[in-house]
Amino acid sequence: MSTPDAFAAIADPNRRHLLEELRRGPRTVGELAAGLPISRPAVSQHLKILLDAGLVVARAAGTKRVYTVDYNGFLGLNLWLDQFWEG
Repeated sequence: MSTPDAFAAIADPNRRHLLEELRRGPRTVGELAAGLPISRPAVSQHLKILLDAGLVVARAAGTKRVYTVDYNGFLGLNLWLDQFWEG
């Protein structure tokens, strides 16, 4: 099994939208699904991909899971992209 690729994870526009929403603050699946024309199960599937890629983290809050951006997960993306701006 291969390591999840963060670039592949952010290739999908729905996942980019989820990341933009999570950048504003922690959200539940229900809160995230309210802003998308896709079902809650589809949002959960997208979040699983982002979790596996290390771009988000989840914590339990009662019966819900609250998702936030994992800024450490973006470090690899930033390092790779930064090489194109070095002189």
